[in-house]
Amino acid sequence: MSAPEPMQYIENKTYAEIAVGDHAELTRTLKPQDIELFAVMSGDVNPAHVDAEYAKSDMFHGVIAHGMWGGALISAVLGTELPGPGTIFLNQSLTFEAPVGLGDTVTVRVEVTEKLEKDRLLLACTCLNQDGRSVIEGVARVIAPREKVRRPRVVLPEVHLHVQGAQYARLIAATEDLEPVRTAVVHPCDALSLSGALEASRQGIILPVLVGPKAKIEAAAQEAGLSLKGFEVVNAPHSHAAALAAVALVRAGTVDALMKGALHTDELMEAIVDTTLGLRTERRMSHVYVLDVPTYPKPLLITDAAINIYPDLRVKRDIVQNAIDLALALGTPLPKVAILSAVETVNPRITSTLDAAALCKMADRGQITGGLLDGPLAFDNAISPVAVAAKGIVSDVAGIADILVAPDLEAANMMAKQLIYLAGADAAGIVLGARVPIILTSRADSTVSRLASCALAQLFINHQPSTLP
Repeated sequence: MSAPEPMQYIENKTYAEIAVGDHAELTRTLKPQDIELFAVMSGDVNPAHVDAEYAKSDMFHGVIAHGMWGGALISAVLGTELPGPGTIFLNQSLTFEAPVGLGDTVTVRVEVTEKLEKDRLLLACTCLNQDGRSVIEGVARVIAPREKVRRPRVVLPEVHLHVQGAQYARLIAATEDLEPVRTAVVHPCDALSLSGALEASRQGIILPVLVGPKAKIEAAAQEAGLSLKGFEVVNAPHSHAAALAAVALVRAGTVDALMKGALHTDELMEAIVDTTLGLRTERRMSHVYVLDVPTYPKPLLITDAAINIYPDLRVKRDIVQNAIDLALALGTPLPKVAILSAVETVNPRITSTLDAAALCKMADRGQITGGLLDGPLAFDNAISPVAVAAKGIVSDVAGIADILVAPDLEAANMMAKQLIYLAGADAAGIVLGARVPIILTSRADSTVSRLASCALAQLFINHQPSTLP
């Protein structure tokens, strides 16, 4: 075991210890997250500071960094280095002489120029960029501490900046050059499901065919302030009939995808899984969540949270393959698949660990293709590099998984809902393994989540995975 790192301390210099000419320095490189975090804390959304393209205009000459960023660095030197803890800031006068842009490295230097009465100091403040050019010049006036202070250096918390829906915006943007998918929207009889479908149409993701009671669909459109002009409506007396009619449209080759409207999932799936008139293939159907989690750097796929309650090994093989196929369609070249259990070692008393080991061997034998599998892995080992390092796990999947395969529906559903409601994740979802993808939305889904779910279907169809029978 390696020795622990020595404790880091922060120590000041008292007024009595300080001499004219004493100085201290701090060097920082300006990163996008610095600007974003400063904007969040200050509320300053001036495009000259937070919009790189706008800041490049002749008017601003690339002044992307707010002058207060440099001032904050000067304050950091005064408060932590010279004089250090116990310093009382009285005032400062700064002149901003040159722009600071992303990637610039700024060295801040403060130097004592005069010792005044009552423990007061004057310090010259200079900020130089990586080319040695002065970007900030000024003077600070402070009260230096009288008493010596030496304290453990506080470790700052890790900050995650998350733009809501950013992952989904990229997902939707990826569909821009694709042809819209002709989609049967089943029973869109409330304002939310109808508006989601029509917005997906407006953005060129789907061409909706509205299937359900015509009078109710028109009433929902009126409630939402939407026009149905130009949209095909297939009249069906009730939700069950709408599900049957939509499935029939798929079998006739009229539509290439299904989208759930205002009806229960079981009602839609009953028509889809019918052995005679449904949409079964040799592949088992399964649901895949695509989550945009604020604390995770990439889309996180979780399966199966909606279709297969207690899948056996054969069904799990199809669940894994469906998720891999979707990840490939989303542009992940070799999806990393974590087969989850409660532990990261095989335990004969925990069936999910045996299934995980078997699935990994099936991948070795070519029975699962396109992805990189590892398991069993506990949840923390699948998504946290810190947990992986702490447990000494050697794996190309652990800590950086793209896909999480749960042992059963209960575990997957709870895991996804916890990320949605406790971690603020956005959720898009799709069912694969049928003749066509099924856009399985929830009543709680936002419009952007519904658009993202439609984009999943469009990207999947255009990718044309060769593994689907």
